Amino acid sequence: MQKSELKDFLEEKVVLYNNSDFIADDPIQIPHLYTLKEDIEIAGFLSATIAWGNRKMIIQNAHKMMELMGNSPYDFVVNHKDYQLEKAETFVHRTFNGLDFVTFIKSLQNIYLNHNGLENIFSQNTENLQQGISDFKKIFFEIKHPARTQKHISDPLKGSAAKRINMYLRWMVRKDNAGVDFGIWNKITPANLSCPLDVHSGNVARKLGILTRKQNDAKALLELDTALRNMDKNDPVKYDFALFGLGAIEKF
Repeated sequence: MQKSELKDFLEEKVVLYNNSDFIADDPIQIPHLYTLKEDIEIAGFLSATIAWGNRKMIIQNAHKMMELMGNSPYDFVVNHKDYQLEKAETFVHRTFNGLDFVTFIKSLQNIYLNHNGLENIFSQNTENLQQGISDFKKIFFEIKHPARTQKHISDPLKGSAAKRINMYLRWMVRKDNAGVDFGIWNKITPANLSCPLDVHSGNVARKLGILTRKQNDAKALLELDTALRNMDKNDPVKYDFALFGLGAIEKF
């Protein structure tokens, strides 16, 4: 497939999947339950954090997270009392357990009360978001926390593709009229976003010849990002819809 043909092919798939129909079977439906910016940010962050494994189970458990916070995530994060965290301790999604959930709630409280919110932290390094993710992890775990919980936030500087946080950043930053991504963060340009590289997008990218590295790691992400930016320098991660849809839905 020629370069121009490949771009046209992926553009068609972006249109096919980047629309409101996509929401019903994707974890992004959770933040779409809310209208307050901070609710969207927190619901999105927590949903993205557990976005590995079966999609139906991810969505089911993300709904449970919201219920455990009284379906008012920002108010709960900022104003909860310690005794209200007892129910959160019952939460389990694969290796993410109640202890992790409580730690995340407390860390988010610290971020909103002492760091002016999630957008402010991620906006400290808008040119290099992978460095920004690593910096975010340091701030996230500046509070007292169990060592085990650190594994639930990836660090690109330690070789991770950081799929879930890159997906979260796509949700918050990308701006279009398709109704899927929110585009509520204005300090970061979509041009600097990275593709959420997972087994589906990685396998499809290799079959299409835009990714050669076998591991889905930080080096593979850089290679894929470079290829996608060559196709659209202003909005490279729109192609995530195409790569994911081809892999997860079409079994390309």
